[in-house]
Amino acid sequence: MEENLPVKRLNRLTWLLSVIIGIVFYLVISHHDTDIHIYPYTLLTMSGILMVGYANVGIMLILATRCSFRSKKFSLYRRLLTYPASVIIYLLLWPLFAYLANDKWSFRDVGLFFAFVGSGIVINTMMIILHNSVLLYEDKLHSELELSRLKAANAEAMNLVLKQQIQPHFLFNALNTLKALYHKDTQAADTYIVHMANFLRASIFHHTSNISKLEDEVKLLYDYLEMQRIRFGTALDCTITLPEETLKNYCLPSFSLQPLLENAIKHNNFTQEDPLKVTISQKDDWLVITNNIHKKKIKVASTNYGLANLAERYRLWSGDEIMIREEENSFSVSIKLLKK
Repeated sequence: MEENLPVKRLNRLTWLLSVIIGIVFYLVISHHDTDIHIYPYTLLTMSGILMVGYANVGIMLILATRCSFRSKKFSLYRRLLTYPASVIIYLLLWPLFAYLANDKWSFRDVGLFFAFVGSGIVINTMMIILHNSVLLYEDKLHSELELSRLKAANAEAMNLVLKQQIQPHFLFNALNTLKALYHKDTQAADTYIVHMANFLRASIFHHTSNISKLEDEVKLLYDYLEMQRIRFGTALDCTITLPEETLKNYCLPSFSLQPLLENAIKHNNFTQEDPLKVTISQKDDWLVITNNIHKKKIKVASTNYGLANLAERYRLWSGDEIMIREEENSFSVSIKLLKK
């Protein structure tokens, strides 16, 4: 990302330094019995600091067109140019100070010559230190912004990879089911293909989307649910009780519901006499997916495409954790609903 010099902040700091030194100068000379013109001297002192500050900013802008202001080259040339510029500014102000004091001046006056040269060096050093504080602050902000963008990009990439894991897993199971159906009931197989096509179409449409409307997620789940009903019949009983307002006003990470239903089907035994009952409801700001438990006696090998996949994607995108609760006769997963 291209960086620009924070010119406004640098100029504000220049003015701040000018005002502070001007006030200090005024308070010091006002306590001495002198015929010096206090206000003109104070304004002239402030003007000198402002000219040094603006000269610094101008030189930095010129150098920034030739090299990065984070580079050592920039820092070196900045010092080589700003110190002579500051000294020249104060030497040019010398006659004005002498005029206000009604004194004769000459560059042959070694004492005053070195006094004004020293003033230019001191003011420029203060200006460089203060301007560096602004540049360091900007560098910190830039680094934090870049870090946050890298984290976001990394989360996006990881989220996409996790979502892509779902597709081959779903296709493998769906095609095996389709193959079995064509040997038994071609009409059911045709209906199965229609719902599978709808599911895949929605999957492709939302392929790069991290967040989906809840109503879109439910529509996607309905197609998957119809596919499973063709496969299992009345042995699978899924009830969705979500208000219309909730469906339209909340979101979920994409492909959140289908893996949960698949997980329930995968790990439970169920028949028409003793069906698998799944309910999807809302409790406050949480979506709760609950199913009764009839665990398979033979442990099913897990490839982490279900709960682990969803938990990781949810954590990456929203920063929240899903809540898993297992009781004697029921298993539930709660997901925090996201505002649009």
